[in-house]
Amino acid sequence: MPPPPETTPRRARRLRRALACAVSIAALMLTTAGTGHADPYAAPAAVPSMAPATLAVRYAAERRSIQEALRTARSVGDSGRARALGAFLAPDRRFLYFDPRGAGRAIEVVGDLAHARRIAVLVPGADTTLTAFDKRGHRPWSTPGGGARAVYARAHAITADPGLAVVAWLGYAAPKTFSGDVLTDQRAGEGAGELLHFLSGMRRANPSAHVALLCHSYGSVVCGRAALDDHGGAAAAWRQVTDIALYGSPGTTAWSAADLGGTARVWAGRGSTDWMEDVPHVRILGLGLGPDPVSRGFGARVFAAGSGGHSDYLAPGSLPLRNLTEIALGDAPAVVRG
Repeated sequence: MPPPPETTPRRARRLRRALACAVSIAALMLTTAGTGHADPYAAPAAVPSMAPATLAVRYAAERRSIQEALRTARSVGDSGRARALGAFLAPDRRFLYFDPRGAGRAIEVVGDLAHARRIAVLVPGADTTLTAFDKRGHRPWSTPGGGARAVYARAHAITADPGLAVVAWLGYAAPKTFSGDVLTDQRAGEGAGELLHFLSGMRRANPSAHVALLCHSYGSVVCGRAALDDHGGAAAAWRQVTDIALYGSPGTTAWSAADLGGTARVWAGRGSTDWMEDVPHVRILGLGLGPDPVSRGFGARVFAAGSGGHSDYLAPGSLPLRNLTEIALGDAPAVVRG
């Protein structure tokens, strides 16, 4: 006799959780061996500190660095990197930071950073590299560059003058999904320091703008660690952060939204088919990333995230894109709650 219908989803959830646990255990056992080869790419060129008067200089300097890295990619036969860097050089694209070494880092600006009333900073998660920064084919919105453009376009669909700039921030060494790094906050701790440093620089470029952090997947761990930091010299920049949105999050290392928020609103959302639901939300002896941000006990403002999966939050026309854009704009009453 087949099981009663109501038990089938329950069994499916148990199976997914068992698989997630197995993947977590396997990730702990994986090691990554170095190739022993020297990195062919040059270190970042020196650029001036961020300020309204120096932004154009930085954009031009980083463009030259991308051109140089593209020549290197072609000379060493790195076709995937070459395709990505060629796209970076489109006339309308501007980068505040670029480092081609290793998996690479990049910070792109969409919109007018110096004069924006609001700035949204997209913090991406695991497996984000220069090559994966800006896919032009399948699901481009799932990448930092494509996601930033999706939020910017949605803001202009909501209002003719949103006063919004969007930053695609790959300013840290994102871990690989199948690695032990995703089970700890070590990479996130390093990334949090880089994020706070960037926010301080951004404040010099635009001291009056309010900031929203849109933090996807392991990027939410980076944002969590940044919020828990004592901030020090970045305290003034952190006070500009009015909203922190955690989506597709494995946890933040914080035990509650109150630990993160300060004066900022803390939001959380997860699509109904996002496999992140099945990740064990624990933290024991430095392993695991803590409570589920969409759980009632965590205390975040839960927004409706639709029926999509882990890479679908910024899909054009989707409910989560609409909600995350409203959060970016600081319009809390317009956010559809979940």
